[in-house]
Order: sequence, then structure tokens, then C-alpha cells
Amino acid sequence: MAAAAVGGEMQLLRPFCCEHGLLSRPDGSACFTQGDTTVLAAVYGPAEVKVSKEIFDKATLDVLLKPKVGLPSVAEKSKEQMIRNTCEATVLTALHPRSSITVVLQVIHDSGSLLSCCLNAACMALMDAGLPMKSVFCGITCMIDPDRNILLDPTTTMEKEAAAVLTFSIDSVEKQLLTLSTKGSYSVEELQQCVAICQKAAEKIFQFYRDLVSRRYSKLNE
Repeated sequence: MAAAAVGGEMQLLRPFCCEHGLLSRPDGSACFTQGDTTVLAAVYGPAEVKVSKEIFDKATLDVLLKPKVGLPSVAEKSKEQMIRNTCEATVLTALHPRSSITVVLQVIHDSGSLLSCCLNAACMALMDAGLPMKSVFCGITCMIDPDRNILLDPTTTMEKEAAAVLTFSIDSVEKQLLTLSTKGSYSVEELQQCVAICQKAAEKIFQFYRDLVSRRYSKLNE
């Protein structure tokens, strides 16, 4: 197991941390925390796939998001779609045709920016599983408040008061946008500003990824 934590600037990102290998049955797992939002992710596969879901030239990738209580709703299904699209854009599924890769996400606590926390947990679990990827990715959530100010990593209370909430998944190589989820109203100029701010903030998370992996493998080599 490996654990690490970093605290960004208070007005930008809440402190975040990650721990690998908490679960023994999956092929990879990670628990990612941002502020008080915590998501546990598990990756199964590549494994045998049902004939009805088999794809001859690549792996079938599924994402399941389980809320803290109750059954998944439309909101969870929407988040699942964005996470799946992000994973499919980065995981080299063509290397494992006719197989299945499943990412299961369990919400432990939601205090805001849940979708970005899910994305980060999924990426860490995929890395822990050792799956080949063209790049890693991260999730960043920002909001536009009623005064049209842009704030990063909002809490649940802040999201309720927001004019718009936007979550981006960003790749680590070109800092390109992979997927986008939005709620509320915003202008084209505001969207461009959000993209630029989130791309810059993503580097803090990618640096955290690098530090985490470096510490983990340095411990393994001791």
C-alpha cells in the first residue's frame, strides 16, 4: 500500500490524498479523497467477457458508480458515462481484445466535486491494476458563482449556490480536454476561462500522481 497527501492553495484546491491496494480481490484499487469527498475505486480485468458484450478488436470497458446509500439514479448513470468515455480515451483497450475491464466506484462521502473525485479514483485504480494507458488523466471541477467568479473544487454548499458547475477530465500529456460535464448556464467566454483555469490546476494533481508513484516504488525497492 502507498499513501500520500498534498494540500493545494486553499482558494484553489482542497487537500487531497490517495491510498492504493486497500482491496485484495480486484486487480487494482485506490481510495481517493478531496477535502471530505472520498471515493473507493476497484478495477477488475482484463477478464473473460460475456459473448453478448464481446468486442473482437478491443476490450469491453464498463463503469459502475454506487452511491453512498440506495440504488444508482439517473445522476449516477450520467457520471458513469463520462467516466467510461474518459477511460476509453486513455486505456489501450486494443491490447486486450475479447476481454472485459470493469471499474467499480463506491462513494464513501460526498462533500462536493464528486465527479472529479470519481475520475481521479478511477485513474489511480487503473494505474494500480497495471493496465496500459496512453496517458493518465485527472478530473477537475469548477463553478461559476452568482457574481460570475470562477472557483475551483467547490463543496456541496457552494455547488447549490452556483450559477454553473463544470467538470473536466484532462489528459496528462497535452493537457487536452477528454470529456466535459456541465450543469447551469454560462457564456462561451466563461467556458474558455474555466478550461484555462482547470488545465492549470490539473498540473497540481498530475504532480501529486508523480510523487505518489515515486514514493510507492521507492518503498518497494527498499
